[in-house]
Amino acid sequence: MPHGRVTSNADEPSAPGAAGARGMTQTARSLGELAAAIERQGDRFVLHGAAGWMQGRTMYGGASSFVAFTAARAAFPDLPPLRAAQIGFVAPVGEDVEIAARVLRAGKSVAQVETEISANGELLQRALWIFGSARPDNGGVPQRRLESFVPHDQAVPARSHPDPTFFTHRMELRHAAPKGEVPVGTIRRWVRLKDRAGLDPVGELIGIGDTLPPGAMTAQERMGPLSSINWSLTLLTDKPETDDGWWLLETSSNAMAAGFSSETLRLWNTDGVQVMHGLQSVAIFG
Repeated sequence: MPHGRVTSNADEPSAPGAAGARGMTQTARSLGELAAAIERQGDRFVLHGAAGWMQGRTMYGGASSFVAFTAARAAFPDLPPLRAAQIGFVAPVGEDVEIAARVLRAGKSVAQVETEISANGELLQRALWIFGSARPDNGGVPQRRLESFVPHDQAVPARSHPDPTFFTHRMELRHAAPKGEVPVGTIRRWVRLKDRAGLDPVGELIGIGDTLPPGAMTAQERMGPLSSINWSLTLLTDKPETDDGWWLLETSSNAMAAGFSSETLRLWNTDGVQVMHGLQSVAIFG
């Protein structure tokens, strides 16, 4: 990623000093450790310290969404599998937050749960999670396959972000297509968490699903920050599987104009089978 990205605010991210960067890197938590650090206090949850998952002054959107999903699961452990989510990035999410979760409606097979992440009384993120039990099949459409890609074990590593505190240092990234083989407005990478301990497969997908910068970044005429406004995702299976933790991610601009981009986010396993599909609105600055 050649320049910084903000997940939920119009301000350009600020870079910490070298001493601060070293301190944050030393205390960085894995996603599993982040989940374990979420504490229940009455009818809410609290998280103190998300070092290692920041991008500038806001938490990476996949990490904050993972935190919200983890709280929802902890609050209502008998929920069926996750099917979809709609996440709004309202304001920058810091390292110390509160999370609230409530059931909006629970039907015979589908439950809708709302989560809110806040700090100092300010709403930072709001999400709607759709959980649904399986029903008997009535026809079917198979998950789509990606036919052309570089296998993960042959892929070239992507360049590391220059800021050692940036969240992508918790991951391995590799190029998933030869240079020039994806159109302008599209980014495709292999992504794997360096530490996957303590994660369920769906939580892992949420945690990495927003890793890539918007595809619009490759179409910018001037370098400048981009900001994800929301993220709508659909799980295409309730049992996602892949080889050795590698997932193939893509962000692709559907249209980019007037300082905004509509983006499609796709995620495949190592066999090229799509397991998650998403949409995102992005604000473009600079």
